[in-house]
Amino acid sequence: MPWIKTIAPGEATGLLERIYGEAEARAGKVFNVVRLQSLRPEVLEAGLELYQQIMLSPQSALSRVQREMIAVAVSRANDCHY
Repeated sequence: MPWIKTIAPGEATGLLERIYGEAEARAGKVFNVVRLQSLRPEVLEAGLELYQQIMLSPQSALSRVQREMIAVAVSRANDCHY
């Protein structure tokens, strides 16, 4: 398993502190998939916005459940934990 430097929630400042706070409010914790991008909070913010547009936007012809099922199937096909 590779080791990747991350910034812990208690050490975050500025934009990253805000992003972590929102993550904790939403999910009760900051998941590792979010922490992996902590060294570039502006990139993390853009990635989270993209995720929200893809998975949560009401403009899609697919339901949220269908989008989640596709994500699970692709992750499984790629042997990806997430």
